[in-house]
Amino acid sequence: MADLLIELFSEEIPARMQAKAADDLGKLIADGLVEAGLTYASAAAFATPRRLALSVEGLTAESRAVREERKGPAVGAPEAALAGFLRSTGLTREQLVARDDKKGQVWFAVIEKPGRKAEEIVAEVLETTVRSFPWPKSMRWGAGSLRWVRPLHSIICILTTEAGAQVVPVSIDGIVAGNVTRGHRFMSAGDITVTSFEDYEAKLKRAKVFLRAEDRSAAIWHDATTLAFAQGLELVEDKGLLAEVSGLVEWPVVLMGAIGPQFLDLPPEVLQTSMREHQKFFSVRNPRTGRFERFVTVVNIETPDNGATIIAGNGKVLTARLSDAKFFWEKDLRVAKAGMEEWTRGLEAVTFHNKLGSQADRVARIAALAREIAPMVGADPDLAEQAARVAKADLRSAMVGEFPELQGLMGRYYASAAGMPAEVAAACEEHYAPLGPSDEVPSAPVSVAVALADKIDTLTGFWAIDEKPTGSKDPFALRRAALGVIRLVLTNGIRCRLLNIMDCAVRRHPEPEVRGDLGNLMSILPGGDPQWFIARDCLDFFQDRLKVFLKDQGIRHDVIDACLGDNEAGNDDLTLLVKRAEALAAFLKSDDGENLLQGFKRANNILTQAEAKDGVEYSYGADVKFAEYPEEVALFTALDTAEAAIRPAMAAEDFGAAMSAMAGLRAPTDAFFTVAQVNSDKQVIRRNRLNLLSRIRTICLSVADLTKVEG
Repeated sequence: MADLLIELFSEEIPARMQAKAADDLGKLIADGLVEAGLTYASAAAFATPRRLALSVEGLTAESRAVREERKGPAVGAPEAALAGFLRSTGLTREQLVARDDKKGQVWFAVIEKPGRKAEEIVAEVLETTVRSFPWPKSMRWGAGSLRWVRPLHSIICILTTEAGAQVVPVSIDGIVAGNVTRGHRFMSAGDITVTSFEDYEAKLKRAKVFLRAEDRSAAIWHDATTLAFAQGLELVEDKGLLAEVSGLVEWPVVLMGAIGPQFLDLPPEVLQTSMREHQKFFSVRNPRTGRFERFVTVVNIETPDNGATIIAGNGKVLTARLSDAKFFWEKDLRVAKAGMEEWTRGLEAVTFHNKLGSQADRVARIAALAREIAPMVGADPDLAEQAARVAKADLRSAMVGEFPELQGLMGRYYASAAGMPAEVAAACEEHYAPLGPSDEVPSAPVSVAVALADKIDTLTGFWAIDEKPTGSKDPFALRRAALGVIRLVLTNGIRCRLLNIMDCAVRRHPEPEVRGDLGNLMSILPGGDPQWFIARDCLDFFQDRLKVFLKDQGIRHDVIDACLGDNEAGNDDLTLLVKRAEALAAFLKSDDGENLLQGFKRANNILTQAEAKDGVEYSYGADVKFAEYPEEVALFTALDTAEAAIRPAMAAEDFGAAMSAMAGLRAPTDAFFTVAQVNSDKQVIRRNRLNLLSRIRTICLSVADLTKVEG
């Protein structure tokens, strides 16, 4: 057994590429070794700004010899067939063996591949990996042909056994592998010779390099929080920035500086965004005032003055940046206090989509729709409309023009500055949410009304111009918008007919283009209402997204399908639909549910086959007087009891009670099938029993379409 160490040392690798590059290196090398016949115990990959490294432990010394037999053409087959077989095996005719087969003699090729030394395989796999590495962007330099993310300077490739370390002989585009690396660019001098991974990691640390990204992150967080705590302050958590900064330095040195007093009244989000985006600074908050008063920067070098010169320089740059932010803020406040009319008028000049009009057109549609949705979510219609009319106004502000990620948040500040109600200001920020599966869902009624209107307008608009998602392509993030609507409705327990809302939304868009799927449908149903068809098609999309969403909640797609009836059954009331699906999912997990499902399927299959054979529908007329067995009578009684309980339970939306009533059919149904033959020779008895099965089917289908349930 041997341990393998690989290092690819280059100029600085962009921080955003490092984690994936380390994963890619580990996977490509490990897969290549295994494919070539080697095995290993464990592997771990690492990345710093200037290197990718891989440690493989317990690597076998050589691959196993392989003996393979391949059957070829028959003896006496045409020469062309034999020649092709020889080419595929790499053998000559003299090396083939003739063996008896069922239809005569057949040529067999016996191919023996001897085992290969690990160093030979490693060299081959490493070169292939380097030359085909999947960087998002790569470059060539000098006169060579090799492409890498930045110029590649050196390669370590050593195998370490009990006998010592051996350099694997490999050369890639003139770069010869060795056992030498370098430490920190500024704080380490000379080459470092290594003999194993443990030696490599230890010597790098002495040379001011943390090899592991998690060690760099931990050091940054510890030192930064300690600095802040020592001054009675607290570091504002920013996991994304922490990950990025840990990819910018090999030896993190944490420094703290002060934000100029003239900037302390800026909104904290403005300060944090400006410092993070422009200079990769962490924000430091005063817990007593809530204001951001200081910043933390992470540098890659220790200095004799403990970073004083660096902090002074960074402070000057920060002052210039925050002066711009302060100018934007003060300019925007003047417009906001005047009522934001300058911005709302300006939206007329901003195109949302060339087929869907301007942002001002879109705002008008959203405002009208929000007013209609408001009573359904318990919001004041006037406030919902007012919020929708100003929710997009901050898109014209100078601050959002500089920092687009602050849209919505700045709208909240500006609406408050304009003296608008708190509900309106909150909706300006919250109507964008939820943006992702883990994003917080708004609960304030006005915010919910505007958020639903915003997302539904987007969906129905792109449906009207036939710009629906296809495959993996979703340029307008319509899947995300649909998921947002689903989460808003379910989280807030909203009861509404989604189809009606979408129909209203579609009718506010320009006349739909009758082409594609819609054109095909309209040709089949001439004179139909294209807007309604669009809304109905959009609802189907929602239901598909709902299945994806509920899959993560442990509810299968077939359970959802079983709860989807025609539109009049309320399949566009998502809250009701999910409540029904949850009850059915729980029922099917029980013994009663599983066994009743089998009984239902048996009854349905027998009934369906009989109806197809006889050309009639057995849907009425079952009479207990024709029952021959006590078990048959008991099933009549059980059906009467279940029907009497299920109808009011379904009307009251008490799906748990309906499922419990349906569960009462399990034992009588099993007993009936045990003693009775449905297709009796007596036609009266046969018809009566088929009509009895029809009652089973009808009662079960009134709860859920069990024909859609798999298994």
